[in-house]
Amino acid sequence: HPVPSVPNFKPSMSVPDWLHAVQNYMRNLQYNHTGTQFFEIKKTRPLSGLMETAREMIRESLPIKCLEAVILGIYLTNGLTSVERFPISFKTQFSGHHFHHVVLGVYCNGRYGTLGMSRRADLMDRSLSFRTLSELVFDFEDSYRRYQHTMKKIKIGLYVPHNPHVFQPIEWNYLVINACKQGREDMRKELEKHGRDMRMKILKSSSAQSPIKERTRGKSLSPHRRPGSSPQRRQHIHRRDKSPAALDRKPAELSTLSDGYQIRI
Repeated sequence: HPVPSVPNFKPSMSVPDWLHAVQNYMRNLQYNHTGTQFFEIKKTRPLSGLMETAREMIRESLPIKCLEAVILGIYLTNGLTSVERFPISFKTQFSGHHFHHVVLGVYCNGRYGTLGMSRRADLMDRSLSFRTLSELVFDFEDSYRRYQHTMKKIKIGLYVPHNPHVFQPIEWNYLVINACKQGREDMRKELEKHGRDMRMKILKSSSAQSPIKERTRGKSLSPHRRPGSSPQRRQHIHRRDKSPAALDRKPAELSTLSDGYQIRI
């Protein structure tokens, strides 16, 4: 496909126009349907290293998937300091198989939206039109429901620094919600509290002290109950990401509806 032009940002551009230009650029790169991963993204890498990968994506101009889109979206909005960026991850189930997806949440002037890539047009970007974090997340859940996917887990990270040279990793899973065990009202309360805390910037990433955070599997940890450092924990610093999402990943199989419609997300 033709090589898309990197967005040419101007000081006169509005935030929505800037975000639209970023999303349009990623859409022009196209979604990677080949089954081959062109870029290796390790979530535990420092932000500075992931930004190097983003520059490589721009140089190579190859199709990308959802995780690569998050990294590229961060890189292309680093200069837009009025916008806060944070990862939102979804784990869903369809026909006995689990599926994983991630988008880049954005927050500006009291409104939430997203940037991202997916096989499905309604599981990618959202305009800055959602008043609360829960409204944004539930809109994605409604989209999944249209594909007969059941939401299993939702993971919300913390704001990503705008400085591309920082050595700390992205905090991907600060809040983990077990959607299949909680009602919407309980989920809403957790999401709203997390959104308020992020806006007040009172949450501190444990990644600032340790390159990899060891988490209690499947549970969220409150800011007041952070695990302490220990020799056992430090010796796992160089392990690969062992999150539940990584362990549950299935081989790439095509699940279909009764009419044969492919349901890959």
